[in-house]
Amino acid sequence: MDLKEVMAVNLRRIRHDKNMTQEDLAHRAGLSARYIGAIERADKSASVTVLGRIASALGVDASALIERSRK
Repeated sequence: MDLKEVMAVNLRRIRHDKNMTQEDLAHRAGLSARYIGAIERADKSASVTVLGRIASALGVDASALIERSRK
């Protein structure tokens, strides 16, 4: 799984854990819901700046979004 896919999985999981919709997250991060959806589908890569905005909106460290699961 590439880093874009890792972020997609982590973003969706963390957002769901916080009971947030894509629209909620987009509003808090100052992004469009369409863009959040594209990141969650791994259709788009997020820049470091966007990664930081999303992490801040979720209340997590940016590293939580790109950390690979340890199996």
